Amino acid sequence: MKDTGKAKKGANTRVVKEKTSKVVDKDIKKRKAVVKDAKPKKQRKSKKATKAAKDPNQPKRPPTAFFIFLDEFRKSFKEDHPEAKGVAVVGKAGGEKWKDMSEFEKAPYIAKAQQKKQEYDKSMSAYNKQKQDDEEDDEGTPEESDKSKQSEINDDDEEASEDRKEDLPIQES
Repeated sequence: MKDTGKAKKGANTRVVKEKTSKVVDKDIKKRKAVVKDAKPKKQRKSKKATKAAKDPNQPKRPPTAFFIFLDEFRKSFKEDHPEAKGVAVVGKAGGEKWKDMSEFEKAPYIAKAQQKKQEYDKSMSAYNKQKQDDEEDDEGTPEESDKSKQSEINDDDEEASEDRKEDLPIQES
């Protein structure tokens, strides 16, 4: 009899939990609806709008040793397997081969990657120096806006009109 009592008690608590969860869900939906109506919707900015424009003169980053290996591996893999047309198939096969290679076999690719990295560092330092020089040139000769030029012209006109007033004789009536 004790077993049946526990079963009834468990069944009753499940029913109670289901009833209370439904009530809570309804209340939450009502509250969320009120909040959504109160706040104006914000427009999302596209990734292109938020992303800074890339300078086309900036040097590209050098490939890693794996990507240098993959370029060579891709050519030989396509010759051996002309039926394989997917990029993923070539990438997976190249990744497995790279993992199986010893450090000695990877050494030439690592050396090429280091050489390309050094060339990239040199070109980046030259690029940064040029960019910095360009910014200094822009700051060194500030161009005045049209409004500031216009205000200077107006200031000159006001001073000239005041000088003319002083020269005129005062008429008394």
